[in-house]
Amino acid sequence: MSIGIDKIGLATAKYRLDMADLALARDTDPNKYSVGLMLDSLSIAPITEDIVTLGAAAAEQILTEADRARIDMVIVATESSIDQSKAAAVFIHGLLGIQPFARSLEMKEACYSATAALNYAKLHVASKPDSKVLVIASDIAKYGIGSSGEPTQGSGALAMLVTSQPRILAFNDDNVAQTRDVMDFWRPNYSSTPFVQGMFSTKQYLDCLKTTWAEFQKRNQAQLQDFAAFCFHIPYPKLANKGLNKLLDKSLSEEKVEELKANFQASISYSRQIGNIYTGSLYLGFLSLLENSHSLKAGQKIAFFSYGSGAVAEIFSGQLVAGFEKMLDSNRQAQLDQRQKLTVPAYEKLFFEEAHFDDQGNADFDNYDTHTFALERIDHHQRLYKRKEESYDN
Repeated sequence: MSIGIDKIGLATAKYRLDMADLALARDTDPNKYSVGLMLDSLSIAPITEDIVTLGAAAAEQILTEADRARIDMVIVATESSIDQSKAAAVFIHGLLGIQPFARSLEMKEACYSATAALNYAKLHVASKPDSKVLVIASDIAKYGIGSSGEPTQGSGALAMLVTSQPRILAFNDDNVAQTRDVMDFWRPNYSSTPFVQGMFSTKQYLDCLKTTWAEFQKRNQAQLQDFAAFCFHIPYPKLANKGLNKLLDKSLSEEKVEELKANFQASISYSRQIGNIYTGSLYLGFLSLLENSHSLKAGQKIAFFSYGSGAVAEIFSGQLVAGFEKMLDSNRQAQLDQRQKLTVPAYEKLFFEEAHFDDQGNADFDNYDTHTFALERIDHHQRLYKRKEESYDN
């Protein structure tokens, strides 16, 4: 039985910050961002946009009423959790009107957990072939103003419907994972922004890629030439580019190297414009590959490198399904182009706004441009979401 990704949806914030403007404001050479990080702009989320609104918007793009009736599991992978107890998946389940007899949960391991969620979904569908699992990777990457991580911020969500007989990608049974107890990137409960050891984290990312790939090759008798493209977790595109260059070897033909490089460029197109979305970054790269490559064909194998600081890494592969191109959105770039451009002062005010509570735990917010859903207010410490002009009370 074939199991894999049947549909993919994407939602990102409707505001953008151009890297050239940020460079000017931070008295930095613009090439440090455009060339050194390979970033052109960042998606900036206001306070009324969070992992629930983004995740629900990404999923609503792809779900039919028939899907809502058959989904029996909703998994949200995130490291931007809004509650230490209640899963974002429960909020999203309600907003989307998914049938009630479904399991809803949240998963965490830095930027890796969406891959774990897909593995869990795969196992579930294998045991219940008629079921559907909604996997959502939703995050808002936020660092301090003027910090080294500031130019690698971003926001967005990917929604993936996992089914039997998928119409985009069929998973292969070849996953190889690795765990290391390291402190390259972490965010304690008492901190709203993460702590990062930048050079150490880069080293861990690249070394986990090298060693996991070696083990993947050994266990699966695999070679790079077997794949039409290699998708990477993308904290920022330049790091993923370093990863690809580490894998390229002299055994590859010039034609194969050019194919891999061209498809890599296709895979980073959206990340260059959106920035880091943590758990969704790998799958944003996959979607970007699908919608921007000019050479992909049904039956070709795609490799995936997932990495979450702390650290867990995994490499796996899938095969493109005949007709996959019919499941894509040809208008994606136009949607990205429609985001409202922010000045740097406007970005600083919008992105770092905090809720101000009264003594009963209530907070109201200004109106900002969001997708179908928005965080309307906080009422006695309860987050209340709305769909367009209709209020939704959890």
